[in-house]
Amino acid sequence: MLANVQVLLFLVLALVLFGIEAWALIDCARRPAGAFLAAGKRTKNFWLVLTAAAAVVGFIAIPPPLGLGLFTGFLQFFAVIPAGVYLADVRPAVSSYGGGRRPPRSGGGW
Repeated sequence: MLANVQVLLFLVLALVLFGIEAWALIDCARRPAGAFLAAGKRTKNFWLVLTAAAAVVGFIAIPPPLGLGLFTGFLQFFAVIPAGVYLADVRPAVSSYGGGRRPPRSGGGW
């Protein structure tokens, strides 16, 4: 029974890590390329490659029965680092330059 609980916890953790990696990749893809340079960060292509690689590793590392479970162990945890850096450092810097969510309009609609 304990083994089943451990497998379930590892599966949930892998899905959470993949969710973070996918969130970083989608957010990066939605931002304009000029925002990265204007904010003094690396290029959009650089961050797209890093977050895409992290998402691919995270997807492949999802354990069975939902995934392949090829990259088990610490590689899965290392893959979330670029996504975390993007979400914690780059995303706040480039968010003021557009892309992502648009603020609600103010004023009348007619």
